[in-house]
Amino acid sequence: MKQTFWGRWRTNFVTGLVLILPAVVTLALLKWLFGTTTRLTNMLLFPVPKEWKYINGVNGEIHWFWGLATLAIAAFLVALVGLLGRYYVGKKIIAAFDSLMLRVPLLNKIYGTMKQVNEAFSSDRGSSFQTVVLLEFPRKGLYSLGFITSEQNEEVQARTREKVVSVFVPTTPNPTSGFLVMASEKDLTKLEMPVADGIRFIISLGSVAPKYNPGPLQLSPEAAAQLAAPTAPTAAPPASGSSDPSP
Repeated sequence: MKQTFWGRWRTNFVTGLVLILPAVVTLALLKWLFGTTTRLTNMLLFPVPKEWKYINGVNGEIHWFWGLATLAIAAFLVALVGLLGRYYVGKKIIAAFDSLMLRVPLLNKIYGTMKQVNEAFSSDRGSSFQTVVLLEFPRKGLYSLGFITSEQNEEVQARTREKVVSVFVPTTPNPTSGFLVMASEKDLTKLEMPVADGIRFIISLGSVAPKYNPGPLQLSPEAAAQLAAPTAPTAAPPASGSSDPSP
């Protein structure tokens, strides 16, 4: 059936929207992030006179080069804090600041929660998401993608008397929320999918599936031993119709 002019226009419009929407959203997020960060870092310009800082010389929007300068200063200060945190004196200062923040009512709840989340995702033990797994969740017969976050659940293993691991099952398209499942290791199917590809798969609602390159066939030790064992030569059967010659 031949499409009308409006039908073709609608198809072209939807196609173009799908193509440019990721770029538009990315640019909008970058603009918002730059503006928010600039407003926070502009407080570092308090020693600069207003005549030099603002475009109109009084208030309002500042010159663009001052915004870039404050971002560079903020990045330098963050790196300096990280450098101090690697040494004894810096660690003591940070510990004292943490202790002070945790003593303030109401603020200690927010600060403590954010600190625990930050330690979970930036721990020296590596990524909190260790392995991508497949498990039957929320009911048997339905499979969900999850990430092993910990294998050290001593009390749970002692009470269940089996190997139990912590699995985080994120929601889509926002993987920062989800469900924590304590699952037996024998009920999990470990995937070769990298963690980054697993997160991308969830954010894209399953539309961006990572490529799978199956490796060589994994044989059991018994089968591998049978293939590696030398085979004894077999005697060729006598030709049909042949007989020993009489002397």
